Amino acid sequence: MTTSLIDGQVLPTRLDDIRLYDGVRTRRIMAFLIDFAVVTLLTLPVYVLILFLGVITFGLGWMLFGVTWPLVAIVYIWNTLGGRRQATVGMNAMGIRLERLDGRPVDGLLAVVHSVLFWSFNAVLTPFILLVSLFADRKRTLHDLLLGTVVVRTER
Repeated sequence: MTTSLIDGQVLPTRLDDIRLYDGVRTRRIMAFLIDFAVVTLLTLPVYVLILFLGVITFGLGWMLFGVTWPLVAIVYIWNTLGGRRQATVGMNAMGIRLERLDGRPVDGLLAVVHSVLFWSFNAVLTPFILLVSLFADRKRTLHDLLLGTVVVRTER
């Protein structure tokens, strides 16, 4: 919930401060690019292991190449976005974090679902993802709206 009701009055919460959302859309895009690069770098050693595994298994291990990047990305998201800081390396660099509207911390499962929805919507509705943030409250994207999350600046 974003507001609380005391004695019939609606009281604003910290997430109602408009300054938390200043420049969030641009920061999210830059954080995505950083995280994409980080996951790609983390995937390279795994690719080397799969290369050797494929040689040992006469090519059968090479079938893992197709699922390696998504699996590394899921582990990365679970441990960073679902971690204590509620932000990936890119989000930390850009000074933003993911928060739930109900005030509870983001756990690993919610972080992975958030990421999977992002990639799923991107595959089908690429321009729509960012267009929603132009009209939604708090610059939220489509998957933020569905999951009850919001991305805010950390230094405010």
